[in-house]
Amino acid sequence: MPGTPRRPHPTRLSTILQRMVAEADGPITVARIRDALGDRSFATLLLLFAVINLIPILPPGSTAILGLPLVLVSAQMVWGSETVWLPKRLLDVTLSEDQFRKLCDKIVPWLIKTERYIRPRYWPFWPKQGERIVGAICLILSIVVTLPILFGNWLPAFSIAMLSLAITERDGAMLGFGIAVGIAAFAVIAAVIGSIGAALTYTWQHASMWF
Repeated sequence: MPGTPRRPHPTRLSTILQRMVAEADGPITVARIRDALGDRSFATLLLLFAVINLIPILPPGSTAILGLPLVLVSAQMVWGSETVWLPKRLLDVTLSEDQFRKLCDKIVPWLIKTERYIRPRYWPFWPKQGERIVGAICLILSIVVTLPILFGNWLPAFSIAMLSLAITERDGAMLGFGIAVGIAAFAVIAAVIGSIGAALTYTWQHASMWF
C-alpha cells in the first residue's frame, strides 16, 4: 500500500562481525556470537559455521567437529524449530581476542564481496516451506562435511554458505547457484571415492605378485 513504511533491512552479517571486532575486549564465546546475532534466522548461524569450515588453515580432520554445528542447525530448520538450540559445550567454546580478529579478517572481506550480489528475487517457496526445504538440503551436505573424505569437505561447506545466504535474502538465483555447487560437490566426492576404490582393487588384485 502507498505510504506503508518498508520493513527495515536486517543488518548484514559482515557488519555484525565488524562491530564485534571493534568492541572486542577479551575472549569471544560462541554464545556471545549467537547473542550478537539477536533474532537473526537459523540461516545466519548456518552461514557462520559454514564459513568457518571454509578456512584453509584449519587442521586436517577438524571438520569432523566443526561440521557438527551445521548438522544441528540444519536439522532444527527441517524440524521447524522457532529458536536455535546449541549444546552448552559448544556455546562455551572460546576464541581469544586475537584468534577472533584473525578469523574475522578472513571471513569479513569474503562476506562483504558476496553480500553485494544478494537481493530478493525469484524465490519459489513460502517462508517456512523454504526454510525446511533448504534446511533438508543443508542437512545432507552438513553430514558430508563431517565425513573424513579427502577433498570432500570444502565444496559442501561452500554450498551451505551459498544456500544460507540465499534464504536470508530470499534470493532464488543464489539458491540455484548453491544447489549447483552442492551437485558438483557430490560429483567430486563420487570421483574421489571411485578413485580410492579403484586403487584398492588394483592393490588387492596385484598383491600376490608383490608378496
